[in-house]
Amino acid sequence: MLTDLRNRGMRDVFFLVCDGLKGLPEVVENVWPQTIVQTCIVHLIRNSFRLTSRRDTDAIKRGIRAIYTAPTADAALAALDDLDEKWGRTYPAMIRLWRNAWTEFVPFLDYDAEIRAVLCSTNAIWVFRSRSRSGRCFPGRCSRRPALTLNAIDAVRLSSIRSVGLAA
Repeated sequence: MLTDLRNRGMRDVFFLVCDGLKGLPEVVENVWPQTIVQTCIVHLIRNSFRLTSRRDTDAIKRGIRAIYTAPTADAALAALDDLDEKWGRTYPAMIRLWRNAWTEFVPFLDYDAEIRAVLCSTNAIWVFRSRSRSGRCFPGRCSRRPALTLNAIDAVRLSSIRSVGLAA
């Protein structure tokens, strides 16, 4: 499929966010060697919580948040080590998940917080969809259209922020 995209004219892919599918980073590297492959942070977090008990969710959530909001890769690794120290015996599979995904997670930390918000998910339209389904009450079709239009404009603005951030 990726070779087909290249053959149809897609010359470069600068940044690819994937959901952790085995072998995908290697295939991308064969097709586009310069591509930065990033694991989807949303998928990584969801998979982490599938491996833990609900009673520990809040404490683990704070530990994971410290990892993906860390200012540098070293700070994130220190936060992962802290999480391992606190929860490694109870949930070794969760810690193993983060350690195995580390090389595809680290590129995310090279960007500013504004860019990270856009790069964290595989779904490019996620921001638009989440805002349009955020629980707002639309009394009728006439009130829904302006709100969806504003969300679309905001999504376009965020995509321009992404392209400016990657060019720098």
